[in-house]
Amino acid sequence: MANFAVSLTLNHMPPSGNDYISLMRHRYGILLRAIRRHRDLKEPAMLKQAFSLMLESFRDKKDITGSYVVDSAMKIASIALSEIGLGVTSITGIFLYPVVREKALLLPDIQKQWGSQVTRIVSGLNSIQRLDSQDFASQAENFRSLLLNLAGDVRVILIRLTERLYLMRNMKILPQDKQIVLAAEASYLYAPLAHRLGLYLIKSEMEDISLKYTNRNTYDLIARKLAETMRSRRQFIHNFIKPIQESLKMQGFDFEIHGRPKSIYSIWNKMQKKNTDFENIYDLFAIRIILNSEQRNEKADCWQVYSTVTDIYQPNPLRLRDWISVPKTNGYESLHTTVVGPGGRWVEVQIRTRRMNEIAEKGLAAHWKYKGADREKSIDDWLAKVREVLEAPESDAKEFLDDFKLSLYAKEIFVFTPKGDLRKFPSGATVLDFAYDIHTQLGSTCVGAKVNGKNVSIRHVLRNGDRVEILSSKNQNPKIDWLGIVVTSKAKTKIRFKLNEEKVKIAENGKEILQRRLKNWKIPFSDENVRKLMKHYKLKIAQDLYYMISTDKIDMAGIKEFLTEPEQPEVQEEKPGIEAEKAPVQDIEKALKSDDYLIIDDKVAHVDYKLARCCNPIFGDEIFGFVTVGEGIKIHRLNCPNAVQLISRYGYRVVKARWKATGTDALFPVEIAMEGEHDPAILNNISNVLAKDLKINLQSISIDNADGIFTGRLKITVKDTKHLDSLLARLSTIKGVYHVTRLQSINAKES
Repeated sequence: MANFAVSLTLNHMPPSGNDYISLMRHRYGILLRAIRRHRDLKEPAMLKQAFSLMLESFRDKKDITGSYVVDSAMKIASIALSEIGLGVTSITGIFLYPVVREKALLLPDIQKQWGSQVTRIVSGLNSIQRLDSQDFASQAENFRSLLLNLAGDVRVILIRLTERLYLMRNMKILPQDKQIVLAAEASYLYAPLAHRLGLYLIKSEMEDISLKYTNRNTYDLIARKLAETMRSRRQFIHNFIKPIQESLKMQGFDFEIHGRPKSIYSIWNKMQKKNTDFENIYDLFAIRIILNSEQRNEKADCWQVYSTVTDIYQPNPLRLRDWISVPKTNGYESLHTTVVGPGGRWVEVQIRTRRMNEIAEKGLAAHWKYKGADREKSIDDWLAKVREVLEAPESDAKEFLDDFKLSLYAKEIFVFTPKGDLRKFPSGATVLDFAYDIHTQLGSTCVGAKVNGKNVSIRHVLRNGDRVEILSSKNQNPKIDWLGIVVTSKAKTKIRFKLNEEKVKIAENGKEILQRRLKNWKIPFSDENVRKLMKHYKLKIAQDLYYMISTDKIDMAGIKEFLTEPEQPEVQEEKPGIEAEKAPVQDIEKALKSDDYLIIDDKVAHVDYKLARCCNPIFGDEIFGFVTVGEGIKIHRLNCPNAVQLISRYGYRVVKARWKATGTDALFPVEIAMEGEHDPAILNNISNVLAKDLKINLQSISIDNADGIFTGRLKITVKDTKHLDSLLARLSTIKGVYHVTRLQSINAKES
């Protein structure tokens, strides 16, 4: 994922020396005049200090890294001000963020000189920048972390969207592979987020640019057809709005009216949904009427204009959308209707005031301009719901993202409690969603409801205007199939948590059963034996083992038989070329280093052998084989932690083995542990090392930070020990890395 640093490469090299500084001061003057127009302020001292510091920090840098920081920050600030509606505090944060990123200033310094709000914004931007770790962090985790920042200060996300919009507008300069990645991210992450925040213009622009770079032929086709029909479309709009204009002027309204073309993406989306061609899409534009009304008269004026429009043109009553009486969760207010225009063509008409229009275009940011308890409460309610989902224990990031994305574009319905309180839900919400929205305990004990006085089940889908009274029973408990009944993220999270609580209780009973049986069999109840059982039954956590014992899914007789048999290490499926000799060995190290090998020829080439997970051998390791009962030969490293036990107890089952130089391109899995000084860029540094070796396939990576020290684990595949040694040497040269080592097994915690 790209960040400010990537966007810096989009500009041309700035002038050097005094010319460059003069140019930047000139652009700052333009920005300051825009601030005065939008905010009617004198030059704020905090902004002037931030700009001066940014300019001073990079004034001697005449390469891309230095010069572009100031230029890009100025352009991003301009978009944030004029197109999103952010103010001086946010722009100050934009100016100071590059300074902190380049370590020219620390966050405590920002706190001391600019205060907590600016510090929170800079810290949030810095946190998001750390997520930009290319291919290693999943999109779900990235998005979850973005929302965590949102829960702290929504301006951080608005600035992030501003930066991403700036980047997309300049995408033609980037290489094609980066264009595709950025376009996909915009479509999947940022456009839905902009929609949810009410930033409809930004959402539409991002979707259009994304379509342009991911489906260029379709984009060009629709753009060309829109251009070809522009003249006829303008004439139709002129004829449509003329009688409306005349009537509204006679009534004394102060207004603007114009036609707005639908975005290319929305037209393409409608073509996809209807499975039809461009020529069969008739609502290619919408008419918007914007009134200059006093706030106390807004609703009455909008409804009067609606009456005027529907007196002239026949409306479709099923297409009336009243978001004035009950605004959307993100604050959107407007009155929409669809009428039959000249020639029988359907036309969408949007009626709103200037205040409503600014909120519709600039979303949450505009609410800071039009402060009011009711509107702020709507925003706070939504942010509280986001926090509630994010802070829920054991929440799965991928499920969270899927659930949240589903709700981004969902239409809303409005239902009432028995006391008449209004509740908002996405379309498709059920009685069970309603119950969990009221209270977790009520949801967990829900057995049905009375909807408009009629008894219904928990699966009943709610509709606009329903009055709902929940019916509950203390004997009711959540079921796994409830996850398929609810649609809201809150309900799904609470159900998963309750199901997990019940599973814990059952697992505790299973643990007690296992302890009693092992005591009777005189087998110790130890961590080692529990790990052996988890490996044998292919379970990830002990809780699953205890749960399966309690629910009789694991036979206790089988456990006894397994624990009384010799240890059988876990296996790996890959089968490299190996030559082995079946012969008694007394001194395994001496035998393996001797030349006395019996080579298995092609006649017995189908000997069943597998790699032992306990030591994870790779080509080039010194190895030996161990003959198991019914599982063939398992290959271990000479320094395997189980080698001493296997040789001392079962020396007669040990066989000599050596790698067969077949010239194969087989790859072997290896896990590497790293430790060093914490650095936000450590993931990028590791990725740069791995990217230079085309033979390395990264399977997973995890990084933990504590007390300024990072510990990491990489699961990769390599060709042989020489390949591995070369990689370890390169990783150890990364700045701040203290220690790099190969772990014994693919999953050392379970070995």
